[in-house]
Amino acid sequence: MIIASRDYVFESITNDLFDQWYDTPWSFYGHTTAPKKGTIACGYFVTAILSDAGFKIPRNEWAKLASEAFIVKLTDDVNRSQYNPIEDVITYLKRRGDGLYVVGLDCHTGFVYVKGSAIKFVHSNYYQPKIGVMAQEPDGKNPLADSKYRILGKLLNDRMTEK
Repeated sequence: MIIASRDYVFESITNDLFDQWYDTPWSFYGHTTAPKKGTIACGYFVTAILSDAGFKIPRNEWAKLASEAFIVKLTDDVNRSQYNPIEDVITYLKRRGDGLYVVGLDCHTGFVYVKGSAIKFVHSNYYQPKIGVMAQEPDGKNPLADSKYRILGKLLNDRMTEK
């Protein structure tokens, strides 16, 4: 039952929720709750997805926190790295296999998911604010590749999925 539930939530987030939010413009003060209506900052995007997926979290409070503060509240499956090249992060993710992560960066947050051979960084992109929410390759010109500090919190472990 847990495996089926985890798969359902993973697919719902990566296929349905992300798709709805793509092309919602970024703004530092953006906090819309409706995809493609208004603007959304990175922390509000992450907490909106988690809320829309059914997680009972204090969306507005967590959206204003440094991402590490809410990542460690969500999961104890955490990996921190500093000054590592993005290739090391990609190797780590491939080794872990399929999964959904909340990622905290120097001054940004988003999601990374691994599905088969695909790895995508999904975030409200301040590098391209008019596009905003998008999925990118992890090693492109983006905050994930450019950050010096990264924390990856793997979501949907058994305890989280049961809740």
